[in-house]
Amino acid sequence: MRGVLFGSVRGPAGPRERRGRRRGGGVHRGTVAALAAGALLLTAGCSPGSGSGGTAGVGGLPPSRPSPTAPSPSVTPPPAKGSAEVVSTLTEGLDSPWGLAELPGGDLLVSSRDKGTITRIDGKSGKKTLLGTVPGVSPGGEGGLLGIAVSPTYGSDHLVYAYFTTASDNRIARMQYDENGTTPGRLLGAPDTILRGIPKGSIHNGGRIAFGPDHMLYAGTGETGDRGLAQDKKSLAGKILRMTPDGRPLHGNPEADSVVYSYGHRNVEGLAWDAQKQLWASEFGQDTWDELNRIVPGGNYGWPEVEGKAGRKGFIDPVAQWKPSEASPSGIAFAEGSIWMAGLRGKRLWRIPLSGKADGELVAAPQAFLEGKYGRLRTVLAAGGNRLWLVTSNTDTRGTPKPGDDRILVLQVR
Repeated sequence: MRGVLFGSVRGPAGPRERRGRRRGGGVHRGTVAALAAGALLLTAGCSPGSGSGGTAGVGGLPPSRPSPTAPSPSVTPPPAKGSAEVVSTLTEGLDSPWGLAELPGGDLLVSSRDKGTITRIDGKSGKKTLLGTVPGVSPGGEGGLLGIAVSPTYGSDHLVYAYFTTASDNRIARMQYDENGTTPGRLLGAPDTILRGIPKGSIHNGGRIAFGPDHMLYAGTGETGDRGLAQDKKSLAGKILRMTPDGRPLHGNPEADSVVYSYGHRNVEGLAWDAQKQLWASEFGQDTWDELNRIVPGGNYGWPEVEGKAGRKGFIDPVAQWKPSEASPSGIAFAEGSIWMAGLRGKRLWRIPLSGKADGELVAAPQAFLEGKYGRLRTVLAAGGNRLWLVTSNTDTRGTPKPGDDRILVLQVR
């Protein structure tokens, strides 16, 4: 992968970091049989930020240059105070759940970080069906099978995407899910690696992946504890990446031949888009501030030069920040006009009400729910309307499991 090389900034590891990191390198360019959608977009080019569906272009895909992520003047901001109520438990008894994705029809897929498996959850009964184990996953520390995503053209290709740690790197691969198969545990095809060489570590592997409203694949990565990598645009560590469904960079990215979309991140584990098609990301700080950031193409979010709101030229300040003891954020979702952010160490769900304005202004201060009630919270996913799915994370070696952990909760929010 080629890109602009910025001077690396290297300093001593902080109290929440450990030594002994390894680096990867290089970008896998996909296969000859790349998806037609990716080929079309490489030809036409596109820029980020459309909502689900969006305006169709060639072949029903987004147009080559979507309009900027300016908010609609008709957006009604949410109330300053909201609510979040757990109405049911969809399923329980999950082992180290990490990624969550919805299939057409409302069933869910959940990944197990430490077992390297993907399981289907019936969206009504909570029944679990093991799809299979992802080959090559090498769990350890904060690494393993992390984020998963369902292809935006799943109805025709049945592809499931996964971000995972191997013995040498973090990578993204796609697998075909055989829904007509009859042997549980053997329903996933062989992985087709679309992006390799994301540096790995015992900590800060990032791992969240999601398809944006533009039908492009986004990934949040960590700097593995090697802090200088976050400012090195030649490295895939400490970044948000944007690529075609077959792992290629595309026009509309800050650098035409690079999948790097934004940089200066410590560890990104949450990605979500609001009603104005604006990308948001949650980020672990070190000892002072965790962050919620409004992501713009080419933006430098400061790590390791700054942590939290610094007001320094050349760096983009977070829209909201928290002490790590109150957050340590992982997954985020957008629903009812607010970003909802799951907290691990904070053991709570944060509501961040957005004004809908282009500058990312908030309606009111963030509001916390479920504090300590369900332990560590890993992933939150919009379930349509005023509902969310929320995944606990008490079997990840850092929590205190209770009977039934880990589980997927169903919430009603406002």
